[in-house]
Amino acid sequence: MSNSIVIVRSENRIITALFHDRELVTIGLEQEEKKPRVGDIYIGRVQNVVKNINGAFVEIADKEVCYLPLSENMSPVFCDGRVRSDSNTADKKEVKNERKIKVGDELLVQICKDTAKSKAPLATVDINLTGRYVVLAKGKPKAGVSSKITDDVERARLKDLVQPYLNGDHGFIVRTNALTAGDEEIKNEIGYLEEQYKTLIGKKIHGALFTRVYTAPASFILEVRDGYSYEIDSVKTDDKEIYESLKEYMTLYLPKELGKLEFYEEKNISLSVLYGLEGKLQKALQDKVWLDSGAYIVIQPTEALVSIDVNTGKAIAGKQNTEETFFKVNCEAAEEIAAQIRLRNLSGIIIVDFIDMKEEEHKKKLLEKLKAEIAKDHITTRLIDMTPLGLVELNRRRIRKPIHEL
Repeated sequence: MSNSIVIVRSENRIITALFHDRELVTIGLEQEEKKPRVGDIYIGRVQNVVKNINGAFVEIADKEVCYLPLSENMSPVFCDGRVRSDSNTADKKEVKNERKIKVGDELLVQICKDTAKSKAPLATVDINLTGRYVVLAKGKPKAGVSSKITDDVERARLKDLVQPYLNGDHGFIVRTNALTAGDEEIKNEIGYLEEQYKTLIGKKIHGALFTRVYTAPASFILEVRDGYSYEIDSVKTDDKEIYESLKEYMTLYLPKELGKLEFYEEKNISLSVLYGLEGKLQKALQDKVWLDSGAYIVIQPTEALVSIDVNTGKAIAGKQNTEETFFKVNCEAAEEIAAQIRLRNLSGIIIVDFIDMKEEEHKKKLLEKLKAEIAKDHITTRLIDMTPLGLVELNRRRIRKPIHEL
């Protein structure tokens, strides 16, 4: 069993694929253009404040506008030399109301969600700087731990580890990858993020309007950083520029993983053809997915949600006990649905129409199965409930565009 990240350049896009053996687990596309990407930080100007939706539209470049939700708990960094902060202040509410965001204000904003069809990118003033082990979170001066770390003793230990670094301006969230790191590695990364944050705040005074003061790493680097690298056996690319970018990043931030980086030099067959990337990508865009039992699922993204329908197909041919067959097909579908959600990077509201079952015990076991499968996803996915009609609602955090949009 091996896990590989394969990165290739195809025309004006970079394809990043995670394989478990030769089975495609996730695939990502990044267009090679200089549009804002998730994580980028800009000096923006408030173009409009809309009170009835409690939000503002912030211009970050010529004809590039993002949407900024407004709340009482915001801690914006204004770019006129004044930084609003909670530090050493007893009456926090008074400080937060000291200056409200208004039209014409220049401030730091970070893109936190990508564009969604006709919608503008979503932005925040609570800046996050993400490392492999921890996240520096402005406006949240607390110690947090990833919900995927469930051991209470380990959670308490990691909180104690970051506690000395808290201040009234920002806190730290410990990521799942920290489970594989030593204390010194985590402390060193905290120090690096704090220096990066100080540099960033310094740029706000000298930077011109619409300056991109921080550029998030490319998606292929994020896959190596965020994709639980300790479980990855190899990172392969046949593109020299991509290889050098990865080598530079891993040398600085992931030196222990550098030996996993491989430059593919075979001339007779490209890396893309070797792994069948184009064919697998096209397959991941098809509506219908067949299951081994002869049943199939139909995946249909819409403007408001993603609908997934489970159909018996050929699975009930010759079967006597339909209730038991429906249960087995639904369980098989649950496993495939979780895999397809991750593969296609589906997000938002996802409605699954399972085959109707009569026995409550079967319904309970199906939900347990689905919950266990979506727990494997590194992007937060919640199972809401099942309706009497057998519809199951899921909600998956949207960060980047699904591959059908790209």
